[in-house]
Amino acid sequence: MAKQEFTFEIVKHIGVLSTNKSNWNRELNVVRWNNGRPKFDVRDWSPEHDKMGKGISFTGEELAVLKELLDETDPYEYDE
Repeated sequence: MAKQEFTFEIVKHIGVLSTNKSNWNRELNVVRWNNGRPKFDVRDWSPEHDKMGKGISFTGEELAVLKELLDETDPYEYDE
């Protein structure tokens, strides 16, 4: 079975969350996958944005719920 090709377009770069030792950035972007509706997306990207790691995409509604949950959460509660 042939590997299925896919397309992506970074519609808007929102920001970098972190950079790893390989110089890849974990980013929040708005990405259009396979000409579908743009989604908010968190994943690692190579410096040229030609390679990517596994990530997660959110609809606007899902991101709004996540924001509410994060607003109610102490991000340092479980840091050691």
